[in-house]
Amino acid sequence: MIPVVALVGRPNVGKSTLFNRLTHTRDALVADFPGLTRDRKYGRAEVEGNEFIIVDTGGIDGTEDGVETRMAGQSLLAIEEADIVLFMVDARAGLMPADQGIAQHLRNRQKATFLVANKTDGMDPDMATADFYSLGLGDVHAIAASHGRGVAQLIEHVLVPFVGEKPEEVELTEEEANAAYWAEQEGELPEDEEEEPEDDFNPQDLPIKLAIVGRPNVGKSTLTNRILGEERVVVYDMPGTTRDSIYIPMVRDEREYVLIDTAGVRKRGKVTETVEKFSVIKTLQAIEDANVVLLVVDAREGISDQDLSLLGFILNSGRSLVIAVNKWDGMSEEDREHVKEMLDLRLGFVDFARVHFISALHGSGVGNLFESVQEAYECATRRVNTSMLTKIMQMAADDHQPPLVRGRRVKLKYAHAGGYNPPIVVIHGNQVTDLADSYKRYLMNYFRRSLKVMGTPIRIQFKEGENPFAGKRNLLTPNQMRKRKRLMSHLKKSK
Repeated sequence: MIPVVALVGRPNVGKSTLFNRLTHTRDALVADFPGLTRDRKYGRAEVEGNEFIIVDTGGIDGTEDGVETRMAGQSLLAIEEADIVLFMVDARAGLMPADQGIAQHLRNRQKATFLVANKTDGMDPDMATADFYSLGLGDVHAIAASHGRGVAQLIEHVLVPFVGEKPEEVELTEEEANAAYWAEQEGELPEDEEEEPEDDFNPQDLPIKLAIVGRPNVGKSTLTNRILGEERVVVYDMPGTTRDSIYIPMVRDEREYVLIDTAGVRKRGKVTETVEKFSVIKTLQAIEDANVVLLVVDAREGISDQDLSLLGFILNSGRSLVIAVNKWDGMSEEDREHVKEMLDLRLGFVDFARVHFISALHGSGVGNLFESVQEAYECATRRVNTSMLTKIMQMAADDHQPPLVRGRRVKLKYAHAGGYNPPIVVIHGNQVTDLADSYKRYLMNYFRRSLKVMGTPIRIQFKEGENPFAGKRNLLTPNQMRKRKRLMSHLKKSK
């Protein structure tokens, strides 16, 4: 098992900064703003060839109310699942009552706990850490996470010893060494060391990255918790509860997934706080990082312009798409029919996406989402050979021949795959770049129907066939040169 290291402490003591420093990433949002981190965020760190899982948590200050209570609950859950706890305090602020409360909780849990005093840059380390020894957690490790000072020593004194001594190498006798040498020369390996043949790369063997996106407070985190069966992310009836993108590995029906719960995206004009701007950027990055995007829509509010903007970004990113209309429970039959009519009207440009009507709070319809997610991923990563694509292209041209361009019929020669996730079909021919958009859409829809692609956009690219004789002049043979001279001479005499 990979050891789990939890970073806990009051809000704004530098937990996310240390998280980014240990994982060598900028995955956690960092700002001089208390309560920025609200959910558990996981990352990987490597120390001398050994892996650790680092968990960033929301702050605990003892005065939690509303959403802050849920944040504190997330921190306590992280402590329970951790092997090592790095309890962080603010050296500049000094010892606070909340620090004493957290220390008491950690002592009762009997976890491997290490006290870390952050923000000691420009201060005498001994003076900065003196008060914190009263917490009774042993030595205090002084660091400045934002500048990296003391972090290497923290790793050396805390994480490296936890790995433990590496197993001693067993020394072979001379006879055993000789036997092993000749067995290797003859290609014979012990049964437990036989090499397995390498299989061809198959994207179906990789975890499906599923990003859950939508406007604020449409139920994204509620849906994430419903899928996971635990209070994994903070849920509160207040827009903007989730501020960062949370990556959560999971297994469902023997299939691996990575759920990405994201912050809500509002209209650009309403995004004023710097923190929220970073959250929106993280959400857009999560869409580009995902294989499949699950767009959550509020049935009571319908499809907004912001939903359409998000759909446009998803399409431009080429991501597979599943749409979940949430809060479907409790609506009258008349309201439901009205919502369905509106969806048909406004979502015609993404008719390839499956639409599910769900209640994340009560779980109705949630189980069916994963059938569509898996279908979309399989369609996006399916391999199709050149002969099949060329045959479909020819069938499309036979059913509706290409138009004339400058008096000449556009000629489609052959088609091949140009990429996957999303599927890209490259069509070669003459004058294909001059095709009308309507005929390009016809070809795209024809390929979609023929290949039975659902849940993912298809992109068609056109490549103009090159004339091998363009810009070249034929060299005349000696006989042709003599004929040309006689002709020119005859023309001059006739004048």
